[in-house]
Amino acid sequence: MSRADTRPARRGRRTPEEGPRATFRQLVPFLLEHRNVLIVVAILSVVGAVATLAQPLLVGQVIAQVEEGGGLGLLVWGIVALVVAASVISGFQHYLLQRTGTAVVYSSRRQLVARILHLPIREFDARRTGDLVSRVGTDTTLLYAVLTQGLADAVGNSLIFVGALVAMSLIDPLLLLAIVVVIGLSITGVVVLSGRIRRATGEQQEKVGELASSVERAVSSIRTVRAAGATEREVAETTSVATEAYGVGVRIAKVSALVVPVAGIALQVSLLVVLGVGGYRVASGAIEVASLVTFILFLFLLVGPLGSFFGAITSVNQALGALGRIQEILNLPTEDADDVQLAASVAVSSTASPEIAVEFRDVRFRYPEAVVAARRKAETEARAVLENAHVDTSAIALPDGAGGAGEDRPDTASEVVTDGEASDTVGDVLRGVSFQVPRGSRVAIVGPSGAGKSTTLALIERFYDPTGGAILLGGTDIRALPREQLRAQLGYVEQDAPTLAGTIAQNLRLASPEATDADCERVLEAVNLTEVLERSPLHLEAPVGENGVMLSGGERQRLAIARALLAAPPILLLDESTSSLDGLNEQRMRDAIDAVAAERTLIVIAHRLSTVVDSDLIVVMQNGEVIGQGTHGELVESTPLYRDLARHQLLV
Repeated sequence: MSRADTRPARRGRRTPEEGPRATFRQLVPFLLEHRNVLIVVAILSVVGAVATLAQPLLVGQVIAQVEEGGGLGLLVWGIVALVVAASVISGFQHYLLQRTGTAVVYSSRRQLVARILHLPIREFDARRTGDLVSRVGTDTTLLYAVLTQGLADAVGNSLIFVGALVAMSLIDPLLLLAIVVVIGLSITGVVVLSGRIRRATGEQQEKVGELASSVERAVSSIRTVRAAGATEREVAETTSVATEAYGVGVRIAKVSALVVPVAGIALQVSLLVVLGVGGYRVASGAIEVASLVTFILFLFLLVGPLGSFFGAITSVNQALGALGRIQEILNLPTEDADDVQLAASVAVSSTASPEIAVEFRDVRFRYPEAVVAARRKAETEARAVLENAHVDTSAIALPDGAGGAGEDRPDTASEVVTDGEASDTVGDVLRGVSFQVPRGSRVAIVGPSGAGKSTTLALIERFYDPTGGAILLGGTDIRALPREQLRAQLGYVEQDAPTLAGTIAQNLRLASPEATDADCERVLEAVNLTEVLERSPLHLEAPVGENGVMLSGGERQRLAIARALLAAPPILLLDESTSSLDGLNEQRMRDAIDAVAAERTLIVIAHRLSTVVDSDLIVVMQNGEVIGQGTHGELVESTPLYRDLARHQLLV
C-alpha cells in the first residue's frame, strides 16, 4: 500500500478558507498597548517627512541658482542639514519600532500563555500540545513584522506620499496624471495578491503547528520509538509534515515574489514616462529643467512610501493569518467562564450529613464531542502508520471511547468507533453513579479498565462537569464552589503522574510554594525517597530531567504522592498510586498512606485488591455503573465481579 493510500483522513479539519481569520481591528488592541511610543514614532515620522519633502525643493533652488549664475549660499548647507536630520530621525524611529515590535510579541505571548493555561481540560484533550506551543512561538513572531516593515511609520510615509503628489501636481499636472495611472495599476495588483498571502500564511502556520506536534510526540516518546524500531517511520511522518509546510512556504514565496517587484516596476515605468514626456515638455518650453529634476526627485519620494505600503500589506496579511490562530485560542472561554451562572443554578443540599465528605448523586457524564472527534482522528492516524509498517490493525479500536483522565475512558468504544467508522451517538461514561464517602474514611473504587473509575476523580476535581446528577463536597454541590477553593481541599495523584522538568524541590513545591526544606525532606522520607536525595550533593536541588527521566517509574510515582502529602489537603484522591511500585515499596507506601489516613479522607482507585482489602468501603464499578458497595468480605459474598477479581488475585 502506498503512502498516499494510507494517509490518515483529516476529519473535521478546517481548510484555510474556513479556518480562523483575523481582521485589522483585532490587531489594533496589541498596538494600542504601546500608544505612547507609537505617538512619538508618528511625530518623528511627520518631522522626518517634512525634512524629506524639503530636500527636492532646495535641490530645485540650487539648480535654478546655478542656471542664473547666482551664489549657492546656505542652500547646500541646508540640504546637508536636512539629510542628516532625516537620517538621525530614521535611525531613532527604527530603534523605537524594533523595541515596540518586540513588546507586541511579548504582550501577545503573555496573553496567549495565560489563556492556554486556563483553558478547560476538554480543549487539551481535543488539541495537540505541539500545535499550542507553535501558536505561542511561531505565530506570535509574525506580529513583529507589522511594526518593523512599514505599518507604524505610515503617518510619515502618508505625509510624504501626499506631499509629493501635491508638489508634483503644482509642477506639472500632465506628468502627474501619467504617474497616477501606473501607480494605480500597481496598487490594484498588490491588493489582489494580498488576499492569497493571508490565506497561504494561515495554512502555513497550521502546518508548522502540525510539525511541532509531530516532533513533540516523537521526542517525548523517544525511548519507546527507539525500542519499537520505529525511528525511521517517525522521521518519515515528521518529514512528510515538514514537506507540506515547505510546499505552502514556496507558494507564499511565489506570491510575495510577484508583490515585491511591483514597487520597482512602478518606479522604472514611472521614470521612463517622466523622462520621455518630461523631456519633450522641457524641449517644448512647457517646463524648466530645474522643474523636471525636482519632479523626478519627488517621484522617488513618492515611490519610497509606495514600496513601504506594499511591504506593509504583505507583512500585515501574514500577521493577520497568524493572528487568526492566536485569536482562536484567545476567544476560547476559560474553564471558569460560566462558573458564576452555574453556581447560581445549583442549590446546597439540605439533606446532606456533615459526616459525608464526598457524595455522588445519580451522576451521569459523557465526554464532549470535540474530544471524541480528536480520539477518532488519533486512531485513524495510528491505523495509517501501522498499515505503512505492515502491521495488522484489525484489533485497533478507539482508546476507551472518548478520552479523559487515566485509563478510565468509557467502556463503550464499539459504540463510538467500529472499524474506523464513527457512529452517530456516544455512550455515557458514567450512568447514574451514586455513592457516599464518609469523612475520615478510606474508600476504594475498583473494577475493570474502562469502568469509569478515573473519570469519577476527574469529576471531583472539576476537570469536567457532570452532564447529569450532582457531586457534593460537605453537602455543597461542587459547581457552587470556586474552583480554587475546591481544589485547595483536594490532593490528586493521577495515574502515571507526570514529573515536571526541574528539581526535586520544584516538583514538591508545585502546590506548596511556601514549604520549607525540612517539610520536603519529611514527606520524601514518608514515601521512602530519601535515597534519591543521597544520590546527589545537590539534595533537594538535584535535577530530575525531562519528564523525570532521571528517576525510575516508581520513584516518579512516589514523588507525586509526596507532592500531594506536602500540600496536606483534607481529601486525597489516589489513582492507581502504587501501580509502579515493587512489593517492598508498595508496603512502605501503604504504611505512609496509613499514617496520614487517620486525619484525612482517602478515595483510592486500585487494580491490586491487596492494597484496598482493608478499606472502610469498596465501590465496585462496571460499564460506568456502581454494581456493588461494601467491605471486602461483604463484596466477596454479594458481587460476582468482585469475587472473580479477588479469586484471580488469590485473595479468596
